[in-house]
Amino acid sequence: MSSYAATTISSQAAANRLLLRRKRAERRFQLYGILAISAALGFLVVFLASIVSRGYMGFVQTEVRLTVDFDQELIEAGSYRKMLRTSLSELFPNAGSSRAERRTLARLVSAGTVFVLRETVEADPAIIGTVEDVWVLASDPVDQFYKGRIDAALPEEERPISDASLARIAALEAAGRIDLRFNRSFFTRGDSRNPEEAGILAAIVGSALALLVTVVLSFPVGVMTAVYLEAFAPKNRITRLIEININNLAAVPSIVFGLLGLAVFLNVFGLPRSAPISGGLVLSLMTLPTIIISSRAAIRAVPPSFAEAAIGLGASRVQAIFHHVLPAAAPGTLTGAIIGMARALGETAPLLMMGMVAFVVEVPGGFTDPSTVLPAQVYLWADSPERGFAEKTAAATIVLLGFLLVMNGLAVYLRRKFEKQW
Repeated sequence: MSSYAATTISSQAAANRLLLRRKRAERRFQLYGILAISAALGFLVVFLASIVSRGYMGFVQTEVRLTVDFDQELIEAGSYRKMLRTSLSELFPNAGSSRAERRTLARLVSAGTVFVLRETVEADPAIIGTVEDVWVLASDPVDQFYKGRIDAALPEEERPISDASLARIAALEAAGRIDLRFNRSFFTRGDSRNPEEAGILAAIVGSALALLVTVVLSFPVGVMTAVYLEAFAPKNRITRLIEININNLAAVPSIVFGLLGLAVFLNVFGLPRSAPISGGLVLSLMTLPTIIISSRAAIRAVPPSFAEAAIGLGASRVQAIFHHVLPAAAPGTLTGAIIGMARALGETAPLLMMGMVAFVVEVPGGFTDPSTVLPAQVYLWADSPERGFAEKTAAATIVLLGFLLVMNGLAVYLRRKFEKQW
């Protein structure tokens, strides 16, 4: 065999070995990618399973059925508490008459039951003078025990519910007077110091009002800024500086926008603290860079022939942009706006600086009323020591994640529906 042939065979063998190494490296890279995706999905599943396992019980609540005598004299005197005591005493006549016994008996139901009875009478005055069965919320210790969160085998001093209360719960269960029912108050009430009465309606309304302010301010300003920078602004040092600052603002921590809002909107302009108008303004500043960047990318993706053809047919540059280019870029601009709103919905840090972490019981009726938002409500409940607030925290997180999934799904739907291939 000649030296040339030997060299050729050796070179071919070396090339084959190099090719095999490249293929092995490619397979390893694919394997690493699959492992990374699997790990990410695994962490996501564990995260969601943890939240759902803790929060699904927040959507149900233990209720007790009381037989209440709506005595006219007690109602006229406003003695709804005495009416409640009478109803409980008739259920448990052997409970005792001492103040401590009456207090222990009253702890079977929520502290807000008195107000429920009053609201029942106000909603239906014809009930006065009758005896009716009324389902009321159980207290938090009773609710946690009935859901299996408190171990009855523990010594009495180590659990938040007494042996006498356990016996009464068993009696109520035997009589069919206690049951787990859908927790309507979670969606129809504001915050409360009693876990069994706490709801997210005030936080949802506050989030909706703040997002409404955000979208009204940030969407048109962001789109118009993108149109100007892409179609009308001269390409000079000033516009390059503006573009760099917009890109940098998109990466600024959200707490910085909160500090800016605190210094400008509250201290300079004197806007009300803890109000949706103040929070919405801060969220508008925070979402503007996202909307501008996504809108510029959408406008840039439209073929230049759109504007050129319109101008060639006699349209002005403004008409060509607003009648042809901007409608064609609508999917991208809408997607950027929805993603910006989704980010704003999940923000807490800037709103902490604006005071929207307040304890809000009443549902806000306007843009200047005191309010909180859903992420801040989750933050408040997570810091509470009561067991009931732990499941309410997880349940509110599930609702928040649901809203975020809907908004991101809407963004994907709009993009696929209106997107065109050029």
